[in-house]
Amino acid sequence: MTLLASTRDELVAAVKDDVGLVPTMGALHEGHAQLVRAAAAASGQVVVSVFVNPTQFAPGEDLDRYPRTLDADVELAAAAGADVVFAPSADEVYPGGLPQVTVHPGPLGAVLEGASRPTHFAGVLTVVAKLFGLTRPSRAYFGEKDYQQLVLVRRMAADLCLGVDVVGVPTIRETDGLALSSRNRFLDVEARAAALALSRSLFAARDHQGEGAQAALAAARAELDGIDVDYLALTDPHLGPAPEAGEARLLVAARVGGTRLIDNLALSLR
Repeated sequence: MTLLASTRDELVAAVKDDVGLVPTMGALHEGHAQLVRAAAAASGQVVVSVFVNPTQFAPGEDLDRYPRTLDADVELAAAAGADVVFAPSADEVYPGGLPQVTVHPGPLGAVLEGASRPTHFAGVLTVVAKLFGLTRPSRAYFGEKDYQQLVLVRRMAADLCLGVDVVGVPTIRETDGLALSSRNRFLDVEARAAALALSRSLFAARDHQGEGAQAALAAARAELDGIDVDYLALTDPHLGPAPEAGEARLLVAARVGGTRLIDNLALSLR
């Protein structure tokens, strides 16, 4: 039976074993279920946190319309193998109001997503650090779909000696290639069809990865014609400069039908 906890005291009473944490903002889908299953495959108890974090949304972003579906979230988490769903209030996470001390993401938080959303990663890292403190996990599971977030959380866990193993889980896609995202529900039929350009661009780059970085990028750009692209960037796996040959990551962000979407893919350049 999956328990629902809303306070730290309730969580402590429910958790009696080694913890694998799956931090989420709710509106769970099959991508989240895959994170829960990965956590459940390890020993210990699985805690899924559901918290729409206000500090990672800038003014004018979609905080107010971000979907809140707790009952459905609990059902999906339970079916995937969660032991506890931790759904704290804002007062539980931020007692006394928003924090005066936050986690600064450093230079990696100022590029890509950080260039468009300058306060985003400070909010993300601060709430993740707080969730680590509240749940005391040994492992935490994050999707590769939010790749920059995964890299930064790993960096934070290492730099601050948090003692949490940050596990990346591959992106889950629809059969037509669209990466699963809670924001996909905002896409109408026309916008959803247009959104496939993101995954097509990544797959086109993969088809040309054996021809080098520039050929891969050119193939990706060709699939994004007519799309409102924020960035298309090729990096190394740690978000540093892309190698001439070797392992790399291609990341894309675009606005489609008023909804901002991101995606990425691993490449092996030759």
